[in-house]
Amino acid sequence: MSKGHETGHHGDKPEAPDRLPLPVVDNHTHLDIARDGAPLPDVRQVIDEATAVGVDRMVQIGCDLPGARFTVEVVDQHPELLGGVAIHPNEAPALHERGELQSAWDEIEQLASHPRVRVIGETGLDYFRTGPEGVAAQQDSFRWHIDLAKRTGKALQIHDRDSHDDVLRILKEEGAPDKTVLHCFSGDISMARECIERGYFLSFAGTVTFKNARPLRNALSIVPLEQVLVETDAPYLTPSPHRGAVNAPYLVPLTVRAMAGVLNVDVPAVCRAVSDNSERVFGPW
Repeated sequence: MSKGHETGHHGDKPEAPDRLPLPVVDNHTHLDIARDGAPLPDVRQVIDEATAVGVDRMVQIGCDLPGARFTVEVVDQHPELLGGVAIHPNEAPALHERGELQSAWDEIEQLASHPRVRVIGETGLDYFRTGPEGVAAQQDSFRWHIDLAKRTGKALQIHDRDSHDDVLRILKEEGAPDKTVLHCFSGDISMARECIERGYFLSFAGTVTFKNARPLRNALSIVPLEQVLVETDAPYLTPSPHRGAVNAPYLVPLTVRAMAGVLNVDVPAVCRAVSDNSERVFGPW
């Protein structure tokens, strides 16, 4: 979840892009979140519109307790969806202050036992919206989620905003799970290189299409196809040329095509890699 990353006009719904030649996975979307006073998305409509352009599988991420409960319900109702549950790093300090963080972790652990919940996340660190007073609670929560991912054998999805060094340090100290995903990767080429060496998966959102994102495209350019994923982070981070509009999984093809250009491979190659990597990380749908 990346609320606060962007501004822009939220008028008409963007038109559907051309269908991808092969199916892909949106590995990080928020069907429980609405933007700017809009109604919550209709889950069936979201899935149908995405499937029509080749995005036939999605991972719904619930990163607070209401969102995690929603996730467990919706993945049971729709076979196109798998789920992820966690306490977002921006939620952890407030829960800690109220003395509710442990009970929140307990519920997340219980929800994570659902067989269609395949992700612990998004967890991690966010120093943009949380000041120094919240860092300790964020780091404690991140370490707890890393441990849960390892105990359950599920993938870890990491939110990293203005906190690159500490994210990498804590992953090294705790020992990263076998399947670790840097959601909405925002690091530079040197961070990408370190993540690649450690065997992490790097997931790219619509930000990689933004005009001012050359450092991010430089980072993507060195990622092996075997370690690349794509996502919307919907309803945020809508790819160009619709930046600022409400995002949804049906817009993934715009990001996939941009990634193919950066990686200097054809679009089917990116589609195959994203699909194969997603099933390696999350298991079969």
